Amino acid sequence: MDFSVRVIRSPRRKKTVEAKLRGRELFVYIPASATKGEEEQWVKLFVRKFEKKLGMGRDDRYLRRKFEAFNRRYFDGRLEVEKIEFSKRMTSRFGGCNPKRRTIRLSERLKHMPEWVLDYVLIHEMAHLLYPNHSKAFWKKVYEYKYAERARGFLICKSMEEDEVEE
Repeated sequence: MDFSVRVIRSPRRKKTVEAKLRGRELFVYIPASATKGEEEQWVKLFVRKFEKKLGMGRDDRYLRRKFEAFNRRYFDGRLEVEKIEFSKRMTSRFGGCNPKRRTIRLSERLKHMPEWVLDYVLIHEMAHLLYPNHSKAFWKKVYEYKYAERARGFLICKSMEEDEVEE
């Protein structure tokens, strides 16, 4: 974990709980009446939530495990990849595949996005190992992933937000 946790008990708080990350410290606000067990549950919940939000645990080994699982599920284990990694330098696209070299690179920005979005981009790039184009067969394979349409919309919105920031 890259942050410390500070629990703040408040007598004014009756039922609500809240957490805020400030710098490297996670503040968890709970009612003063909460038991020690309830406090531990809330802290665990918020730590997991913020670790996921910050993309902790998502590294190249994580991508390799995802690749293997998706290869079995969507591609009957037919795909082979030499290298799969996150890239800091990939800023204008979310992913890239080189079918000849059998490599897949995903933008590090995906570490901080919902898992179903990262999964979509990975499946998209994996499909390029079979179809090095955007043919009907390619899209048919990609759309086997149930959140493909939703993820595409999410990424379009993200791209538009980033364009606004750059202007």
